[in-house]
Amino acid sequence: MEKIPAIAALSALAHEARLDIFRLLMQAGPEGLPAGQIGERLELPAATLSFHLNQLKHADLVTFRREGRSLIYCAAYPVMNALLAFLTENCCRGDAAACGAEPSNCQPEKSHETPACSCVR
Repeated sequence: MEKIPAIAALSALAHEARLDIFRLLMQAGPEGLPAGQIGERLELPAATLSFHLNQLKHADLVTFRREGRSLIYCAAYPVMNALLAFLTENCCRGDAAACGAEPSNCQPEKSHETPACSCVR
């Protein structure tokens, strides 16, 4: 990951509601969650939720797919992994394992029954 996309991702996550949304989507896995369910769980009004989801989409931290009339949002695991790698690449003089900061490669298990979100821009 380059510096500019990293700044965009960190800026997007630097808001309480967006961080909560992203963490909820990380927990949901590749199945994602409908926008309405995200709003209900986090007690966010639809307009507020839409604004924050758009900020996360612009930073490439979430993807979505349409199912009927619903939009299903998912965390963008490859982008999250790239951000973690960017943040830790020079840790301990380039030996991230030496200081225990070696980034994990978070890949949710994919269910053949539930499609993963595809990137829609």
